[in-house]
Order: sequence, then C-alpha cells, then structure tokens
Amino acid sequence: MQNKNLYLTLKSGFPESPDAPALETETGAVHTYGELERASARYANLIASQGVMPGDRIVVQIDKSPEALFLYLACLRAGAIFVPLNSAYQRKELAYFLADAEPRMVVCSPSHEDLFLDIAAEAGNPTVLTLGDHGNGTAAERASTMSEQFETVHREDDDLACILYTSGTTGRSKGAMLTHRNLASNALTLHKYWGFVPGDVLLHVLPIFHAHGLFVACHCALLNGSLMLWQPRFDVHRVIELLPRATVFMGVPTLYTRLLEQPEFGRDVCRNMRLFVSGSAPLLAETHREFEQRTGHAILERYGMTETVMLTSNPYDGDRRAGTVGFPLPGVELRIVDNDGNALPQGETGHVQVRGPNIFPGYWRMPEKTAEEFTADGFFRTGDLGKIDERGYVHLVGRSKDLIITGGYNVYPKEIEGWIDEIEGVKESAVIGLPHPDFGEAVTAVVVPEAGAQLDEQAIIARLKSDLANFKVPKRVFFLPELPRNTMGKVQKNVLRETFSRQQ
Repeated sequence: MQNKNLYLTLKSGFPESPDAPALETETGAVHTYGELERASARYANLIASQGVMPGDRIVVQIDKSPEALFLYLACLRAGAIFVPLNSAYQRKELAYFLADAEPRMVVCSPSHEDLFLDIAAEAGNPTVLTLGDHGNGTAAERASTMSEQFETVHREDDDLACILYTSGTTGRSKGAMLTHRNLASNALTLHKYWGFVPGDVLLHVLPIFHAHGLFVACHCALLNGSLMLWQPRFDVHRVIELLPRATVFMGVPTLYTRLLEQPEFGRDVCRNMRLFVSGSAPLLAETHREFEQRTGHAILERYGMTETVMLTSNPYDGDRRAGTVGFPLPGVELRIVDNDGNALPQGETGHVQVRGPNIFPGYWRMPEKTAEEFTADGFFRTGDLGKIDERGYVHLVGRSKDLIITGGYNVYPKEIEGWIDEIEGVKESAVIGLPHPDFGEAVTAVVVPEAGAQLDEQAIIARLKSDLANFKVPKRVFFLPELPRNTMGKVQKNVLRETFSRQQ
C-alpha cells in the first residue's frame, strides 16, 4: 500500500542534486536539500528515541530558524502530529494547549525551558527539549548524535499531520486537525495554479506557526525544489535588498503597505519578480491599485482558513480583481447560502460553505463543535459572508459574527469600510457593532487617518449620509493611530468592541 506521508509528497519535488540550495539564512549561510533530508532524519530519530509513536502530538513553540523547519519535516517523517504554537502565547494559554493536546513531547526555546518544565508537570510530564534559533539547545545536541538515515513512517491519507489552534478571539481555542491528504492536496494544487517553475526563489518572511508561512509558502517552495531566502521576520529594508534575487513573495496586507511607504520601492526592486501573493487578511483595493502602479505587478489575493488551508485564488493568468479573492481552487466546491441553508442566486450575499479534499475533518476532541460546523452533505460552514459576482469571482463581505443587526436591518461592515476608505485623508477603517438601547446594535466606525490629515467625526458622518442608507451610517466615528491586529495582520474587532463599548 502506498505511503501517503506528506513528507514524501514534498520530497517528490526535491532537486536531483543533494547540493541544490534549500535555505539561505539572514547571515548568508546556505542549507542544501541534502542537508535538509539528513537533518530531518536526525530529528526524526531523536523523536523516535523519546518514545514518540505515530499519532502522538509534539507541541512546538520556538523561533523561526532552519532547525525549526527541519523539526517540522522530522515530525512528518516520524508520523507524529505537529502542533505549532504562536511565539506570543503566554503561560495560561500554553497551559491550556498542553492540557488539551496532551503531547508526548514539547520543544521550546531555551529561554522558556523552566516555564515549560513547570507547565509540563501539570500536563502529564511530556518530554521537554529546547531548540534555539542558532541551532543550540538540548534537541539539537541530542539530534547531532543520531543517524542520518530514517525510513519515513507509513501514513494513510486521513492520518493527522498537524493540529493548529485557532486564535481564540472568542471563546476557547479550537485545535483544527489537518490530515496528510488535506495538506498534500492543497500543496499540489497551489504549486500548479500559481505556475511554479524551475528556478523560482521564494523570499520567506512569514512566521511558521501559521498556515500561511508553514503550509502555503514552505510547501510550495519544497514541492518545487526552490531556494528559500529565509528571514526570521519582516524587515522592510532587508526585503527591498533581497527582492531583486527573488521571484516569489508571500505576505499579509500590512507588509505591502509598509513596502509602499518606502520611496525606493518600485519597478527596479521588483525586476525579477514573478508573483506577489497576499492573504490572511483582506487587502484594501487601494493598496492593490497603488502597488500595481508602483511596480507593474498585480498582487494575487487568495482566501483560506486554518481549517481548510487555501480555498480560492485570483488567477495567475487572468484578471486579478482588486477587492475579490478570485475563484474556487480546482477540487474545491464553494456555495453561498441563506440562513436556512438554501442556495442563493448570483450576486446575493450569504454564508460561505466549502467542500473538498483540503477541508479538515474537525476540531481536536470537540465532536459537538465539529458536528455544528458541517452540513448534512459535508460542507464546512466557514463563518464568512460573501457573494459570487457575474464573472464567478468570490467577494468576502465579513465574518458572520461581525454582521451588525441594527434596527432589524443587516449591515455588512466591509461595505461601510469601503465607503469610508474612499474619503480623503483616511488610511484605513474598521466598522463594528456596539450595543444600543434603541437599535440593538449601533454601527460604529474606527478610522486611522493618513499622516497629517485632519479628520472630523461629523464631517465623515455627513459624507456617508450622502452615499448610504441612513441605517448603514455610523452613529459614532472614533480615531486611532493604528488598528489592533493579530500576528497575521487581521484586525482584532473584538478588541475594538471592548475598547469603544465604554465610550459611546
């Protein structure tokens, strides 16, 4: 029976020569594909030596480094379930994740060893090893003595490869279970859909505890046998320095706005680029247009979730339409339904539901929650609101929990944000609903002004009254120097609601 281990899918794209470069670090050190195979074998042997069996969880909270990628591949090879944690998580959050995942092994940064030893004592005493961003730590030391040969463990399509915890902005964080089939099918689809070719070089600046940086970016590059210019974080000046050597860049919208703030960023810097991809948060149409004017490149925006990896994409060859997330990817079914689950006609806004080989089987140890999120015919309820236009492009309107019901009327925040963002002097905005004694919820705008712009609450409200139905017009407009965002650039509307609910 064929081994469906995701590692073998990725390995099928490795270059024939083991001396081909795989990673180049910020210091200029180069790690080859041969080294990647040998190092992942050593770590896989280390994992096995600790009594980790296929299906056991390994929780990982470490800084981005080549060794972090080697460890991820080693977990796949050993048949363990990789559970990466955001490096920003603190003690109480970490205690919850360890209690929920019940890992056999934990790998953390050397500076957090004492913290994890303490937490692990309360969570079944998993083995705790350390791994630093310079290849130091107990995991690296022990792996260095291990064999460089390892037979990749047999896995079936539906065996779990990873568990990624959702951000938990509301309620308890959920562990999204992703199988070897989920990740392999999406990697193969994206590699083809985005036109990867021999010689592509990926400038990798994203964190690797998240689906965007770990699954989308790394998997495409590895499956293509590409060199990754491996940066520990986004540094705008370093990115501008490296872009002439790259052909592909993946980022969140904030990274693109920061690039556009640099006067030296333009066509010459991007002269060898083939593809810019944006995701993890909505890209402003204005950013899309300005970027194309400055560089000659239309950013390719796509749509995905932790639970599904990528679902839709603007076309590689074709019109990349600002404000849309393109078409359903090959193999993905996407439909728009009303509150009762009935299919809606073209152009009408409703709930986005999806089905395909990339859709996760459910939430870790949450069978009731899993059952709630799937329809009887197997579609996953994304929680997003959207519509499909006359050309088949998918437009996202917002999250269903962000839908504002004011005086019995439905208001979609993204529509209002689009009108506000067109006002001169507005850099960006976020629209939320706040409790109101008469209307149930009051439409409320939070606006970030352009540098030096003088904006007035009443002037913005007056302007919107000339463009919108009265029930859509914000009752209040607040101003902030910047919007609160999570690690992947998504606006934290729950934080805005908490902040401004007391200021009405």
